[in-house]
Amino acid sequence: MKTGRRPIMLGIVGDSAAGKTTLSRGLVQILGPERVTHVCTDDYHKYDRAERAQLGITALHPDCNYIDVIELHLERLHYGQPILKPVYDHSNGTLIRPAYVQPREFVIVDGLLGFSTPTMRQFFDVKVFLGPPEDLRRAWKIKRDTTRRGYTREQVLAELAKRERDSEEFIRPQRKYADIVVQFYPPAGILPEEAGPDLNARLTLRPTIPHPDLTYLLEGGESGIRLELGRDEGRPVDFLEIDGGVASEHAAELEDAIWEHLPDLRPVREEAFGEYLDRAETRHSHPLALTQLLLAYHLLRKYSDIANVPFAPPVAALSRLRPYPAESV
Repeated sequence: MKTGRRPIMLGIVGDSAAGKTTLSRGLVQILGPERVTHVCTDDYHKYDRAERAQLGITALHPDCNYIDVIELHLERLHYGQPILKPVYDHSNGTLIRPAYVQPREFVIVDGLLGFSTPTMRQFFDVKVFLGPPEDLRRAWKIKRDTTRRGYTREQVLAELAKRERDSEEFIRPQRKYADIVVQFYPPAGILPEEAGPDLNARLTLRPTIPHPDLTYLLEGGESGIRLELGRDEGRPVDFLEIDGGVASEHAAELEDAIWEHLPDLRPVREEAFGEYLDRAETRHSHPLALTQLLLAYHLLRKYSDIANVPFAPPVAALSRLRPYPAESV
């Protein structure tokens, strides 16, 4: 990549089956596949599926992951340096040949433990936590793991029970470090396993990064999209609420409001993103599309902000990025 900018890095953290891959996929469509590098920190497991079962450890525990290597690789990516990334095959639970990864203009990093240390957190320009209600996440995990990862329903339920302690101790606490918390949830009266494209979205917008001016939404009304002032974990925040059944014209109004803050960029039609896979069927969700667009806004705004920042790190930084003797590289 030959630019005068360092990569812009987005971190997405959430529990297993929280929707990280779905959210990332739409962002790639908005930004352009040729401009985005995607990295999953769940590839950095120390043990494969069989070894974890034998050792009695879950993939959510930091001791099951090469945390120090994740930190090193995030630093290299931040400075535009390539990495040789481990690869974990989720279809069969094995570790396979590593992949050579070159950062492009945008780097999206998702996984279970991406905000678990101060070193990791410092390299992200935008941090997002996905926190759907637990009953909805369980329904998503059962559906995904039984259709795509070869598990039975009973095996998934047993794994969820086994992971609960580590989820509570290591995954959910990372929520407090996010700039934006995204929660998709079913409308009242809809069971999690029956939830489809009409899921509502609640975005907690923290003042740790500047958000687009959406104050016109404070007027409320019947648009299906609302901005509310409130507090989260004791801090003042904005809550952006998007109803699952929001009309297309009202969704388009919010899209236009976000695009107005990016006058130098050509808008992407919503049909190009906001999609998710429901078993074998691809479906579209306005709340998902608007969430992806808002995140893209933050990445593009940051990209514009650092237009004059040199891409390459100083020599001193480069020396710190080479922990191995030259002959071993």
